[in-house]
Amino acid sequence: MEGQRRAPVSLRDRLRYRFDSTLARSTGRLVGWLAVVCLGLVVPASALLVWTDPSSPRSLSGRLLAVWRVSAETLRLGAVSGAPLRMLLSVLLGLVALLYVSTLIGLITTGLTDRLTELRRGRSTVVETGHSVVLGWSEQVFTVVRELVAARARQRWSAVVVLADRDKTEMEEALAAALGPTGTTRLICRSGSLTDPAALALVSPASAHAVLVLPGTETGGDAGTVRTLLALRAVLGEHPGPPVVACVRHERYRTAAALAAGPRGLVLESDPTAAGLLAHSALHPGLMPVLRELLDFDGEEFHVTEAPPPAGRRFGDVLLGCATAAVAGLVRADGTPLLNPPPQTLLGAGDRLLVVAADEHTARWEDHRDPVEPRSPSRPGPGADGPSRFLLLGWNRRAPLLVDRLRGSARPGSVLHVVTGPAEQAPPSVPEPRGDAAHPTGLTVTHGRADPTDPVSLRGLEPHSYDRVVVLAPDTGDTGDTDGRSDDRTLLVLLVLRALAQESGRPVPVVAELADERNRALAPLGPGSEAVVAGQLTGLLMAQVSQNGLLATVFEELFAAGGSALRLRPAHHYVPVDRPASFATVVAAARDRGECAIGYRCHDPTATPAGYTVRLNPPKTGRRVWSRADDIVVIATEGPPETRSGEQAPAPATAWEDVSRDMA
Repeated sequence: MEGQRRAPVSLRDRLRYRFDSTLARSTGRLVGWLAVVCLGLVVPASALLVWTDPSSPRSLSGRLLAVWRVSAETLRLGAVSGAPLRMLLSVLLGLVALLYVSTLIGLITTGLTDRLTELRRGRSTVVETGHSVVLGWSEQVFTVVRELVAARARQRWSAVVVLADRDKTEMEEALAAALGPTGTTRLICRSGSLTDPAALALVSPASAHAVLVLPGTETGGDAGTVRTLLALRAVLGEHPGPPVVACVRHERYRTAAALAAGPRGLVLESDPTAAGLLAHSALHPGLMPVLRELLDFDGEEFHVTEAPPPAGRRFGDVLLGCATAAVAGLVRADGTPLLNPPPQTLLGAGDRLLVVAADEHTARWEDHRDPVEPRSPSRPGPGADGPSRFLLLGWNRRAPLLVDRLRGSARPGSVLHVVTGPAEQAPPSVPEPRGDAAHPTGLTVTHGRADPTDPVSLRGLEPHSYDRVVVLAPDTGDTGDTDGRSDDRTLLVLLVLRALAQESGRPVPVVAELADERNRALAPLGPGSEAVVAGQLTGLLMAQVSQNGLLATVFEELFAAGGSALRLRPAHHYVPVDRPASFATVVAAARDRGECAIGYRCHDPTATPAGYTVRLNPPKTGRRVWSRADDIVVIATEGPPETRSGEQAPAPATAWEDVSRDMA
């Protein structure tokens, strides 16, 4: 502004401003200033060397010539003396040599920089064979990669390749922070669009052991999964390719995804899986740790192993024949798995056994009938439970599936009360039952409004009067949850329920759905309560199925209503309590009841929050004192009695069964 005085500027600031302005004008000015600075330093220093040298020439011309030689040698411009033309040509040759060397160094530096930039961007082709490929980045990525690393821990060299539309360095840092050391398994990250065939070709899917396509964001992600599968099929061409395991959130996309995945593809549904897990926890408390143990590679899980000779043996006879594995079923020669077939089922040529073991190669066959101790006849199984009362707090896109699962499995006369908050979207209508007159449902569904985070409102619901309280997590939106904040409301509701339980002195068994595995340790769960992280369990299931496609049908049957299922039975139904007995005795008693015993759950006060420890595939010769607080983990078949005599009645093949045979 006119008339306003400018603050005084120091000489240093003025010179700095002039220098910066000169450098910013052009490259030529920068080169000129560089030459001036070099000459301003080299020439005076060379003159000082000459004038202080006792052996230098006495004449002025001789000393100036010596200064020239020293300066030229320093600047690599040549040291030719004599006629001015010779000196000029020497300088010219020196400048040409300097220009060539500097240009060469610049080209090499630029090439290396571009190559390093390309490598950091993750755009180089992976040259591997037998590696696992993970496509996408979602809440399941850490679980899937961790399980793939554990599954390949016994291999000398292996690789897990992750391709996502994210920065390569960020992915590597996130995986390293979440997983830690990975042993001999290398983690390789590549960056690119999942729907671009050129980007998919970078991970060499044709030579991979398996390809896993993670679910996308909640809205529009399933369509992206279908596009990814189509792009993958375009890369593979006529090549059958490796087994492909994909996951969609909504049921309506499964048919399109299965067609795009090809003949060796398998498509899982995360929302029905999550609803089934929540229903299992509500209907059969205590099973969630067993499922996690079976789905986790770090421990005991399902494997398929060769049956001991000779063919024609009864299934019940081999239950006590394996020292290092718990037999849970068989796989027919045509690839059809049968969970817990009747004991009198005959093993045919080519049949294999489904076992629970640490590794598929550790099965050792020995006769363990000797450790079976004399016992009283097995008690009959418990009768049908009475009706149950369920309280459902919250509503999300998985809630209708959960209600449908509870309708199909709850005892007649059971009640489900759905409570939604004032700001929460209420169910448009209570989902209608899918049963018919021949198979009526036994669940009555009601709806009310209250704020679950308000202690007064929640106290009015009397949560202690329900057999099970289910707390649903809110939908996390299009971008997913990156900071773990989507569980804030769930954690607050759990705190209020815990306070009401302490206030009333009566426990409130809770099944809490969490969106982030990191919040499991923060969940204030009381005795008999469980947390279900559906995304983590879906990732575990994808990793298991990618290693053995036959397990798809096995887990589908375990998660479905009816058929063979995991159950916890009181230990005193199998062995006398307060007396030592071997696990072989438990296996024999379970066989007599038409069940397969694969482990037990014992009371452990140090285990939080449930107070129990699960042990799968214990040694059959191991003896322990059983108590009434112990439970036996069994695979029991629930269905019409006509399917339990002799050979099991063949069931219609499902999409899981057809694809799992191809993958196997």
